[in-house]
Amino acid sequence: MPIIVEGAATNAELFTSVTGPGSEVVATLEELKRTLSEKPDEFAVVLGPGVDIDAAAALADTLRVTRPATSVILLRRRVDTSVLAEALRSGMREVVEERDLAALGEAVKRARQVHRALSGPGAAAPAEGPVGKLITVFSPKGGVGKTTLAVNLGIALSAHERRVCLVDLDLGFGDIAITLQMFPARTIADAVGLEPDLDFAALEPLLTPHRNGISALVAPVQPDAKDSIPASLISKILVVLKRHFDFVIVDTSPAFDEHVLQAFDETDDLLLVATLDVPTLKNVKIAAETLDLLNFPRARRRLVLNRADDKVGLTAEKVESTLDMHIQASIPTSHEVANATNSGEPIMASNPRHPVSLSVEALARTIGGLDASPAPAPGGSHAEHAPRRIAAPKRGLLRRVAK
Repeated sequence: MPIIVEGAATNAELFTSVTGPGSEVVATLEELKRTLSEKPDEFAVVLGPGVDIDAAAALADTLRVTRPATSVILLRRRVDTSVLAEALRSGMREVVEERDLAALGEAVKRARQVHRALSGPGAAAPAEGPVGKLITVFSPKGGVGKTTLAVNLGIALSAHERRVCLVDLDLGFGDIAITLQMFPARTIADAVGLEPDLDFAALEPLLTPHRNGISALVAPVQPDAKDSIPASLISKILVVLKRHFDFVIVDTSPAFDEHVLQAFDETDDLLLVATLDVPTLKNVKIAAETLDLLNFPRARRRLVLNRADDKVGLTAEKVESTLDMHIQASIPTSHEVANATNSGEPIMASNPRHPVSLSVEALARTIGGLDASPAPAPGGSHAEHAPRRIAAPKRGLLRRVAK
C-alpha cells in the first residue's frame, strides 16, 4: 500500500481512508526515504499538501530514474498551472487537490496499474536502440469506423503480449477516451510546454492505462485546445512513444491537417479505411492521390474495407478497381460492434471469437508480424515481448510538400 508523507494526524487519517488501511504514514521526506529503502516493491508515494514543492519535485526527479515503477502523487491545497508544470517536469504522475478524496483514490488505483505494467518482465524499454511500429488509421470521411478499428486493433495486438499505446490525433473531436470509457486526468494538450527536452519520464504521466492492457494518450476535452498544440510537438511525442511501446496506433481526424502530416512522417503502416458508399470511395480516391503527391510510399498503405458485407450495390472488386488498391482486410457489418462500444467494452475484448474480432485479429497478425498461434484473452499479462525492428529514416511530408 502507498506511503503517505503527512505530519498532521487528522489529514493522515483522511488520506488513509481512501488509500487503504495498509497505508503507511511518515512525517518527513527523510523518513520516507528510509521507508522506501526497506520496500523495493512500493508502487506509490503520496506527498501531503505541506510538503515543499521544490523538495517534492527533487524527490520525484530522483525516483523516476531509480524507481520508475513507483508513482509520486502530489496533494495540493490548490492546483494551478505552475504546480502542474513543475509536477510534469519532475515526473510526478498525479496532482490532486487535498479535498478531492475520490480523485486520490483513483490516482492510487492508476498507480497500482502502472506499477504492474512497468514491473513485469521486459517492461523497461531502452532509451536508444530498436523502436516499435507506428500504425496510423486514416480516412478522409468521418463515420467509417476509424476509431473503432484503432481501438480494437490495439486490443488485438495487446492480447499477443505486446505493449500498445493509442494516440488520439483527432484533436478537435477525439473519441478514444469515450470509446474506452476512460476519464483521464491528462490529455495530449498537457504536453505543450514540455519541449524541447521531451522524454518518456515527462510523457508517461499523460498516459491513461486501460484494463485491457493498453495505454492511451487522449485528445483534449475542449476542441479549441487544438490551436495551442504545435505540429512539431506531435512528431516528438510519437518518436518518444515508439521507443517505449511495441506498437503505437494513431487515430486521426478526417483531414490532411498539419498534425496528421506529422504523424504520417513517423508512420510505418497507414490503414486507409473505406466503406461501400460512393462519397467515401470518392474521398478515399482523392486521399490516395494526395498521398502520391506527398510521396508517401504505396508499399506502406493498406486498404481496410469496413462493413464489407453491406448489400448496397457495390462490391469489393469494384472498390479495388476504383481505388487501384488491394483490400488488406474486410471487416463485416454487425450491430453488436456498436452495442459493445456503447457498453465500454470493445468487441475485441467482449467477444474475441466474433466475426468482426476475427477480422481485426487477422489484420493484427499481418501488420504486426505475429505468428499464427492463438492469442491469449485480451487484458492478459504482458510477460514477453518480440524484438523490435529498426525503422528506416523518413523524409518529412511537410518538407516534401514544400519542394
